[in-house]
This record gives sequence, C-alpha cells and structure tokens, in this order.
Amino acid sequence: MQTENAIKIFEQKRVRTHWDEVQEKWYFSVIDVIEILTGSLNPRDYWFKMKIRVKTEDGLELSTICRQLKMKATDGKMRETDVADTETLFRLIQSIPSPKAEPFKQWLAKVGYERMQEIADPEQSLDRARENWQKLGRSEKWIQQRMSGQETRNKLTDYWKESGVEKSDDFAFLTNIIHQEWTGLTVKKHKNLKGLKTQNLRDHMSEAELIFTALAELSTRQIAEVEKAKGVMQNAAAGKKGGTVAKIAKRELESRTGKKVVTSDNFLPPPKEKKKIEK
Repeated sequence: MQTENAIKIFEQKRVRTHWDEVQEKWYFSVIDVIEILTGSLNPRDYWFKMKIRVKTEDGLELSTICRQLKMKATDGKMRETDVADTETLFRLIQSIPSPKAEPFKQWLAKVGYERMQEIADPEQSLDRARENWQKLGRSEKWIQQRMSGQETRNKLTDYWKESGVEKSDDFAFLTNIIHQEWTGLTVKKHKNLKGLKTQNLRDHMSEAELIFTALAELSTRQIAEVEKAKGVMQNAAAGKKGGTVAKIAKRELESRTGKKVVTSDNFLPPPKEKKKIEK
C-alpha cells in the first residue's frame, strides 16, 4: 500500500491539515484522526487518556513528538491543537486499538519488512526503485542517471556522518548550499519553479539537472576529503566550492547550446482540462 493510498481512509471525514513551507511537510490534526479511527464521541478525552497510557506502557511522551498549530475549530475560531507529521502520525496509529487502524498497521509492517530486506541486501532497494520509475514511465537512460546520482549522494552523506554532521537539519542545510551554488536557486525555489510540493525534486529533474547535481556533490565530497573537512561549517565551505565546480561547467554548456540547464520541466501529469459549461 502506498502512503498516499493509506491516507485516503481519512477522506470519509474532513481532517484538518497544514503544509509547512519551511520544513516542506504536511501536518495532520491528531484529534481529527483519532475521531475517525476510534469513533469516539470525545476524541479530546481519548487523546488525553492515550497519552497517559502510552507513557505508562512505553515510557514515550506523545506530546513531545507532536507540535501545536492554530487550526479552525468547529466554532469557526482559530484554536491551538495538537498536530503530527506523517512519520509521527503512523507512530500514533500503532497505539490505537481500532479495526479502522489496521490498514495503516499492515502498511507499516510491510514497509518495515521490506526495509529489513533492503538492509540485508541493498540491491533489493535499487531494484524496487527501478521498478517504480519504470511504472512512472521514466526512460532507462533517466533511471540509470538517477540511480548513479543517488550513489554519489549516498557517498557524500556517508562522509558527512563520518565527519561529525548528525542533525537532519544540518544535512538539509549543507545540501541547500551545494544546490544554490550551482543552480542559483535554493532547493525550495527549484521545487517551486517546477510546480512541486511534496514530491521529491530529484525525481522530477531532467537528465542534465541530475548530472550537474551529481557533479556538484561528487566535487564537494572530493574537496572535503582533501581538505579533511570536519563539522557543519567546514563541510559548508567545501559544499560551496563543489557547487562552484558544477556552476562553471553548467555555464559552459549553456553558452555552447543556448539552452538553460535548470528549467521548470517536470514529470507531473498534465492538469485536467476543465469542461466548458454549455449555455
């Protein structure tokens, strides 16, 4: 079951959501989800008791893995309410003893099993990725470049981990420095250019964009290795230098072809045409 299909169970009743532009992730109202999955007449009370039960059984403070946002309540007023991102939401669903939660639990079990297989045999992960891209209509040439670029990316992130970079925010920060240096755009602005929201930017890059992204990240890693970069700031400096290598190559190609490397092109399905209303 795909993630997006699993969440469709919520469509039988409105769930308040919020798109965080900075973190680029969706947040869901915990109360709304609990009401749907449990059928409770008092979902707030259920949530309160659930936090106590989970803390007692697992020692986990559910409040600490959620956050609060102002959302429109039934009375039309904006009120603070607990929200969870997709990962946290799945964790909460695991703690809800409801038949309606079973599709989610089955999905989680399947994903967990597949992940264990991939850890034991990484080639399975590549095979699944290739199969998914083929189903989406990507060419073999594009798929090969995407997979090659991912291998380059993995080697860079491995170096970052070994050199003392730990937080996910720091990985995003370093990635953004490299990306902005060679494209002239932040990752967020590049996604906006392509009309993307929750989609993976690299899955919507052209062959040229993938190649220059890989060149920037390969250059960054090799420069960092030579300079023995440690920590976030030293790796950031190496990232800027690596991005510059790709930027110079990009400018050279653009001057010879007259074509821009970074474009708004994507693999999104074309928007459905609105039917004309006959008078």
